[in-house]
Amino acid sequence: MTSSSAHSRKALSKIACNRLQKELVEWQVNPPAGFKHKVTDNLQRWIIEVNGAPGTIYANETYQLQVDFPEHYPMEAPQVIFIPPAPLHPHIYSNGHICLDILYDSWSPAMTVSSICISILSMLSSATVKQRPTDNDRYVKNCQNGRSPKETRWWFHDDKV
Repeated sequence: MTSSSAHSRKALSKIACNRLQKELVEWQVNPPAGFKHKVTDNLQRWIIEVNGAPGTIYANETYQLQVDFPEHYPMEAPQVIFIPPAPLHPHIYSNGHICLDILYDSWSPAMTVSSICISILSMLSSATVKQRPTDNDRYVKNCQNGRSPKETRWWFHDDKV
């Protein structure tokens, strides 16, 4: 979550706390391949290390995701961003915002942090070229006042990467 919106973040509901504790236990028992949860005492914000899959253009590269959970998770999607430096990818902006439909319009309460991570790794693994989205500079400039990616009206038009 951006610093300007962190102040307005509401505490997790009891349902959200229970769900996240359950997901955390499941993660510890069966973590998704290529990911490592960095343990903190903050259940509402997870930092996750992402390792590029072998045989892809991101092999041997490591990035960090920041996952901020809203008060009514899982009914509402978490905010997921890469902590800069973000990977060079056609759907990842230099400020770490990710254009991936499951994080916004296609979110389902049945999804978990693990399923989000697997989707992000799949998106990275399918890329054939390292480049920023064509509108990166304009988008990042528009986000300078701490705008959340959840406030963006995304246009999902490219299923190739």
